[in-house]
Amino acid sequence: MSLITFAASPLVITPTVRSFTFSPPHRRSSHTVMSAVRSKSTSTCPVLTKFQKDCATPTPFLRDVANAIAEDMQAGLAVHGGGDLEMILTYVDALPSGKEEGLFYALDLGGTNFRVRSVQLGGEEERVVATKSEQLSIPQKLMIGTSEELFGFIASKLADFVAKEEPGRFRLEQGRKREIGFTFSFPVNQTSIDSGTLIKWTKGFHVSGMEGKNVVACLNEAMEAHGLDMRVSALVNDGVGTLAGARYWDKDVMAGVILGTGTNACYVEQKDAIPKLQNKSSSGTTIINTEWGGFSKCLPRTIFDQEMDKESLNPGEHLYEKMISGMYLGEIVRRVLLHMCEAGELFGQSVPVKLSTPFALKSQDLCKMQEDNTDDLSSVGSILYNIFQVKADLKARRRVVEVCDTVVKRGGRLAGAGIVAILERIERETKRLASGQRTVVAMDGALYEKYPQYRQYMQDALVELLGDELASHVQIKHTKDVSGLGAALLAATNSIY
Repeated sequence: MSLITFAASPLVITPTVRSFTFSPPHRRSSHTVMSAVRSKSTSTCPVLTKFQKDCATPTPFLRDVANAIAEDMQAGLAVHGGGDLEMILTYVDALPSGKEEGLFYALDLGGTNFRVRSVQLGGEEERVVATKSEQLSIPQKLMIGTSEELFGFIASKLADFVAKEEPGRFRLEQGRKREIGFTFSFPVNQTSIDSGTLIKWTKGFHVSGMEGKNVVACLNEAMEAHGLDMRVSALVNDGVGTLAGARYWDKDVMAGVILGTGTNACYVEQKDAIPKLQNKSSSGTTIINTEWGGFSKCLPRTIFDQEMDKESLNPGEHLYEKMISGMYLGEIVRRVLLHMCEAGELFGQSVPVKLSTPFALKSQDLCKMQEDNTDDLSSVGSILYNIFQVKADLKARRRVVEVCDTVVKRGGRLAGAGIVAILERIERETKRLASGQRTVVAMDGALYEKYPQYRQYMQDALVELLGDELASHVQIKHTKDVSGLGAALLAATNSIY
């Protein structure tokens, strides 16, 4: 895990202990990101030159993006459907305090695997006394089966997990039901802290008879049918879980951001600043799930972005996500390389057949190519040969790295603009940064964790937009896998006991 502090001096990244305790940073004089090319020079390749120009994100442009995101945030808080950002009410009105005690559970369903976790909490003195987790695969047939089949399978595995508990480590108070925080990372219309109806399935799921049904009721009924004395106390998504899990250890955490295969962000908002709350209690704070992947205004979309979007499963939707998340970066690069090949600007007259395969190039491939600091870019050559069966000369390898850098620079800087929009929204209501108070963003996701060039570009944008003084009070914490702990903590916070 890493902790990033923004300051007037050069940005630094320092490691922290790999646990749920976060150490303060020890400053170093500089931080260098190894990259084969971070070129600002124009290319002699017309396709690449135009692409670099179309992808440019100078500071004034990023300021416009941040302002547009902020306007959409305000519109979404005013009325349902007011802007691109849905600004969903999560009903998480109480965050973990550290005083939580007892045995609680977390279930994370957001893809082809699901994870279950048990957490024994010991209050302020002992905090997390014991924890155990297990990850299980969901059979393909259940992803397209019925709701009874899917939730019945999950409930049976939950029952197996509980049956294997060690009595000495995990203790449920007599007379209590087991309570669970359910992380359900699909679009949901949430109606309370422990209820929400499915809007639509994504990520390859198409379970019949579920749309419009209360997902919590489906799980509760399945658990009851399997004789499991357990109930869902909190329904959350992974961003909310990340924020809550990080907040347990650090009271200055005000936002949670996911930058992985997909992306999302949530933050702590003042209730009296949310017009669409109407007659509901307007005191205190709540977490807002922005669903920022749906942002679409004033983005630097190229012909390659437009073509990829047109051929996607959700054309016209999640345009911001398609520019900044790990699922799409490699595909944009592949499309540019194919066009360069067809124009005879990369591998001579050769157009590798496999270069026409959608999503053949992954974000981790881009990262490895950008990190190649050998004189002949040998790693770049190996990756191109292994994926596309093409032998690239040094000139072609350099051009490929330039394309990678262009796409990743744009993505990282646009992500930075989104984070600034959220920080400025928090600042507008709290004046934390202006008063010198720390504001912490909890960050998770493989793209952020494993792609140093992306991180650096994101950080550059943050400092450019906030300025040195305000940025010096911002910290980004890489809080890997705390969303499960966060879900269990929110089950504790919202316990019926």
